[in-house]
Amino acid sequence: MSSPFRCWHCTAALISLTFLFHPVYGQDKISATLTIDQIMQGTAFTGTSPSNIYWAENGRQLFFQWNPDNNRRDSLYQVGVDGKNIRKVTARESWSLPSPNGAYNRNRSQKVFEKNGDIYLLEIKTGKIQQLTNTVEREYLPDFSFDQRKIAFLQKDNLFYLHLNSGQLVQLTDFRKGTKRLDPEAPKNEQEKWLRTQQTGLLDIIKLREAEKTAANAQVKAIARNRPVEIYLGEKVVDNIVLSPDERYITYRLTTSRAATSQLTQVPNFVTSSAFTENIPSRPKVGNPQPVYEMALYDRQQDTIYGISFKDLPGINEVPVSRKDYPAAKTVTKTPRSLALYGPVWSDNGKNALLVVRSQDNKDRWLLGFEPATRNLKLLYRQHDDAWIGGPGIGYGAGEIGWLPDNEHIWLQLEETGYSHLYTVNIKTGVKRALTQGNYEISNLQLSRNKKYWYFNANKDHPGDVQFYRLPLGGGQAVALTNLPGSHEVTLSPDEKTLAIRYSSSNQPWELYLQDNRPGAKPKRITSSVTLAFKAYKWREPEVISFKVSDGATVFARLYRPAQAIAKGPAVMFVHGAGYLQNAHKWWSQYFREYMFHNFLADNGYTVLDIDYRGSSGYGREVRTGIYRHMGGKDLSDHVDGAKLLAEQYGVDPKRIGIYGGSYGGFITLMAMFTQPDVFAAGAALRSVTDWAHYNHGYTSNILNEPFTDSLAYVRSSPIYFAEGLKGALLMCHGMVDTNVHFQDIVRLSQRLIELKKENWELAVYPVEDHAFTEPSSWADEYKRIFKLFESNLKPTAKP
Repeated sequence: MSSPFRCWHCTAALISLTFLFHPVYGQDKISATLTIDQIMQGTAFTGTSPSNIYWAENGRQLFFQWNPDNNRRDSLYQVGVDGKNIRKVTARESWSLPSPNGAYNRNRSQKVFEKNGDIYLLEIKTGKIQQLTNTVEREYLPDFSFDQRKIAFLQKDNLFYLHLNSGQLVQLTDFRKGTKRLDPEAPKNEQEKWLRTQQTGLLDIIKLREAEKTAANAQVKAIARNRPVEIYLGEKVVDNIVLSPDERYITYRLTTSRAATSQLTQVPNFVTSSAFTENIPSRPKVGNPQPVYEMALYDRQQDTIYGISFKDLPGINEVPVSRKDYPAAKTVTKTPRSLALYGPVWSDNGKNALLVVRSQDNKDRWLLGFEPATRNLKLLYRQHDDAWIGGPGIGYGAGEIGWLPDNEHIWLQLEETGYSHLYTVNIKTGVKRALTQGNYEISNLQLSRNKKYWYFNANKDHPGDVQFYRLPLGGGQAVALTNLPGSHEVTLSPDEKTLAIRYSSSNQPWELYLQDNRPGAKPKRITSSVTLAFKAYKWREPEVISFKVSDGATVFARLYRPAQAIAKGPAVMFVHGAGYLQNAHKWWSQYFREYMFHNFLADNGYTVLDIDYRGSSGYGREVRTGIYRHMGGKDLSDHVDGAKLLAEQYGVDPKRIGIYGGSYGGFITLMAMFTQPDVFAAGAALRSVTDWAHYNHGYTSNILNEPFTDSLAYVRSSPIYFAEGLKGALLMCHGMVDTNVHFQDIVRLSQRLIELKKENWELAVYPVEDHAFTEPSSWADEYKRIFKLFESNLKPTAKP
């Protein structure tokens, strides 16, 4: 078991090592009363839900990972389409199964896939599998050629073709690392050129040998004429290699890493098998130089390479509006912003290509028509956000995007109305049309195989209730195919007649169901995963409430109340992590340990409020970007307003409110304890960001820009600048091998608190834990400390 130690600071710093041993509770330990040791066993206590669901290609079996026997690892199971004959798949059977991933030919009679680094071809009707490659190198990303007669794949970052009829293997690209070696005999300067000319002119033997060498070189070039041109990459990396349908053009992306100019944080690992401290290379900090991307085109017919220019994109030189807050700074030169490049994505008829380009500051996304013969770009749509571009189906990268069957419209998701919805854009006219609309978001969008319908998830009726819908291709009325309150993760059968549903409610974990693909059909439950110990307790179904906050916005939250109301009782507010995450919903929380802990707190007389604060997902753009340039602003004021709600409507003593959370939740807890000391009497900050200038680039730069370009945003958003405001009791917990939010973060804050002569804080450290704890003993120790903090500072016996 791990042996966490904690650091106390009173009038002097005192470090003590404490070894704690906790009993293990399994399925044989059944009690209707919760304990922290039980809860923190995780899935050993709750049971393991089915996951990684996929259909057999013939649609007669459904496969999934499951662990009903509480073994060390999940195993592969299968069940018939009728929901009968559920059984574990043997290792031999599993080895012979095709990969669930891969690419299909146009009529879906064949599937090509990679397995264990080799390429296989599956005949769908017969189930026959043919191994196409068997090499020591890995072949990957196989697909059918446009003419359906060849299999394209990559090996060592080069593109190959395998002809299905003849078995002939053809190499289409010749990317090589480094630079081309110079001929050692070639003259290096004008003097050496003159001497070579003199020798050839004076000596017949030299003239003869030079002629023979020239003839030999010509023969080598003739042999290589039908082979791809050598493309030397230098220090660059090639990826995103795409062959045009007519097989003439190959586009590819080159990435120049600037990692050499960035310093990585080294995370010391103290508990190792070598008995020596070992460093774990982690990540650079926000603001480090980002990779430089280029896109190029290889014309196979002309054996020529061309660069693709994006310098004329509209708005590429725009300066972020945040620069207006720095009038004293030097005038910003309007230079092209750095870009991230994706595509091309070809239409089904092979005639149209689409590129997606994003600015690296993530404030612009361009959709471009692309003509490879001329390398011309046509703007189809520009998406801009003064904060940052995001939302379901948009996210990072290219986003969810594709072609409609008419090959003249592209589909994508946009936040035009403030919520992520489905749109089409005509590539000829540029006309944009919304197919869904309303104050809700859609996600997991897919086209039916007959291309007559859309399928997607949406929270149409309530932000915390996600159903599965079907919509005609051209838009219209979306029909709900599910109706149970909670969330539905749906995998359609190959013939799309059956839905495999992973469903959960707020107080019951995910289980597997099968249902006919029609409105009103009744789902049939297939699995029962929870343990007897979990069933023994009557789990609360938290109330999902909403309330108005001080700026007029509506905020949703989960509420847990004691069975017996306590006048002027204590309360705890939980802050979920990630920022952009939803937890005030009606399905099983990914914070399932915390959900169980909140039941435990309610059993012990606490009212618990779990808020989807500004920055959370599921509520549209205004909530998503509500923390732009000020984390610890509206997201924190939502919690202050939540504390007021607890006091005014739920009988809570305003002097006995605590707060806790991990990661982003730990950050908010620190900001609450430092900047709202009269609202929160105690707080537990777990694996907390203490200074955003020390977090990663991808997440932080979206919200706060970069420290050297927007220092105001970082100063007002980082707890370390506000530590002097601490009054209440503060517990901080952190894993020492955290490679996400580095242990260095909490060490720096601890030093700041020492220098400020603060006495009412403590630090518990966990030597073997990363950002996400894995050891039940660490979880239990952490939450026993949290409970002790609240018991000592929030109960009526504690001083207000």
